[in-house]
Amino acid sequence: MHEITAIIADDEELSRVHLKTQLLAVWSELVILGEAENGLEAAKMIEDRQPDVAFLDIRMPGLSGIEVAKKYSPQCKIVFITAYDRYAVNAFENEAVDYILKPVLEERLEKTINRIKEKMLQEDYLSNMPDVIERLSSLLNGKQNTALLKWIRVKIGHSVRLIPVDKIYFFEADNKYTRVVTKNREALIRKSISELDKALDPSSFFKIHRKTIVNANFIEKVETSATGRGLVKLVDRSEIHTVSRRYSHLFRQM
Repeated sequence: MHEITAIIADDEELSRVHLKTQLLAVWSELVILGEAENGLEAAKMIEDRQPDVAFLDIRMPGLSGIEVAKKYSPQCKIVFITAYDRYAVNAFENEAVDYILKPVLEERLEKTINRIKEKMLQEDYLSNMPDVIERLSSLLNGKQNTALLKWIRVKIGHSVRLIPVDKIYFFEADNKYTRVVTKNREALIRKSISELDKALDPSSFFKIHRKTIVNANFIEKVETSATGRGLVKLVDRSEIHTVSRRYSHLFRQM
């Protein structure tokens, strides 16, 4: 493999220094071509110096990390640096790009580096990058969070009951319906898991399977099965929810 080059872009000097120090500590052969204080500098640096990898803070003056990635991701592998983990959780389901949460931890950084090296050998690595970046851009602009659900309406007999979403432990697809489960009760609604995923607060509700959304506030523990799948146990509930491989990245930072 040829010499790998990179740039770092973050409007916080301490964050840049910390990331650079951590990178060089665990990836000694990496050559850092420069550091940018904002998105405009990052864009020019990528254009002029042609790095293999760009570590981009998501929120920067001038241009955001997303805007820079939209323009340069085909020629440069992108790693987003963010303090807003739910942006990453929603946008990186297909793991087309990587992300690191602040503060940067050495163990997590090592995983990122290994992934970068692996992806460099895959020709289709960037094939769906535009879709991923567009989804993340929508999240940052609040397009998917303008009308978050606060209540779920359920029909019980001839009456309608309102359940606060923060009391709901999990949602689970059940044929044409979706089970709404609280600590001691459950009901059926016609709203799909896909619809709920778009309407619920992403900072509290994790979609862990195409059929399941759990309330992160009620997660008691996450374990790993013999086959490597994540297993989620919620407080006061006996069910064990399996995390599909597509959503396994949700718990990598835990």
